[in-house]
Amino acid sequence: MGEALLAGAFALAALLATAVVLTRDPVRQAIVLSGYGLSLGVLFVTLQAPDVAMAQLAVGTVMVPLMVILAVAAIRRHQREEPP
Repeated sequence: MGEALLAGAFALAALLATAVVLTRDPVRQAIVLSGYGLSLGVLFVTLQAPDVAMAQLAVGTVMVPLMVILAVAAIRRHQREEPP
């Protein structure tokens, strides 16, 4: 059971990592990146590293995607304000 769960967690992380790379829209990419961070958190839990999993969930699932979305919003707002 443990090996199957570990293999599934690795497969999910690999699948979501590929999805992050293949997603073109930055906002959608940030959302997929959040899912990837969540899958890494699950992977760390299955590897019996709960402290690393909690850090990954806080940083990789919440903070990094939030910063990407805020940066994209600021860039788009700045582009609208500039006259052509």
